[in-house]
Amino acid sequence: MSMLELKNVSLELPVYDTVGRSLRSTITRNIPVGGRIEYKRRSTSIRALDDVSLNLKTGDRVALFGHNGAGKTSLLKVLAGFYEPTIGQRRVEGKVAALLNLAAGMDFNLSGSENIMLCGRLYGLSRGEIADRIESIAEFSELGSYLDLPVRLYSQGMVLRLAFSICSSIQFDILLLDEWVGAGDQSFIEKAQERMSEVVFQSAILVLATHSIGVAKQLCNKAVYLEHGKLIKQGDINMIVEFQEERMHAVKP
Repeated sequence: MSMLELKNVSLELPVYDTVGRSLRSTITRNIPVGGRIEYKRRSTSIRALDDVSLNLKTGDRVALFGHNGAGKTSLLKVLAGFYEPTIGQRRVEGKVAALLNLAAGMDFNLSGSENIMLCGRLYGLSRGEIADRIESIAEFSELGSYLDLPVRLYSQGMVLRLAFSICSSIQFDILLLDEWVGAGDQSFIEKAQERMSEVVFQSAILVLATHSIGVAKQLCNKAVYLEHGKLIKQGDINMIVEFQEERMHAVKP
C-alpha cells in the first residue's frame, strides 16, 4: 500500500542578494505569483507553502490547480523530497518518481548510452535492471547511432526523447508530474503521451500540476486548489474545477 502525507507543511525559500527596503518598496506582500514574501529583521524569504496538509493513498489521482506561482511546483518538490519542509512533516511509502525536469541528472559530456546507465542508477535501478531495459529504451527513443555520441551534440528535442525514454521505462508507485508531458518534436509527442498514459495507469498515486482542466479530468479523480502557497480547497475533481471557476470570476474586476 502506497501513501504520501504532508502534515502542516510550510516552506520558506531565502532570497539572497537583495536589499530589504528596496525590495519592500517595489513588491507587495500579496503579489499574485511566487508565494508570499516574508520580511524579517535581517533577511527576506518567500513562503512558497503555508501550512499545507495532504493525505494521499493508493488510487488517488490528484490535480493541482492554481495561478502561476500559487505553489504547485513547490508542493511537488516537497512531495518528491527535493525540498525539506521548513515546518511540518512529510511521510512516504513507495517508490517516488518526480518528472519535473526530464533531463535532470544527465551528463551532457557522456554518450546517450552512458546516460541511460547513469540515469537508471539515479532512479534506483541495479546495473542488471538497466541492462534489461537498454534495448527497449534505445528503440523507443528512435535515436539510433546518436546514442553513441555525447549528449551535448543533441538538439533539445533529442535530449527530451532520450530523457523521456529512460524515465518512462521504469515503474513507480508514486508519480509526480509538472504539466502533461510533451517530449521532443511533434512526431514523437503522440507516442510519448501513449506511453505516459500507461505509466500513469500503473502507478498507485498520481499528483499532476496542470492548467488544463481537460487533462485533469481525463487523468484525475481528486484535485487541490492553491493560492499564494495556501491549500484553499481539496476534494472531488469536478467540485474543485467548479470552485476554481467561481474563484476566478469572483476576483475579476
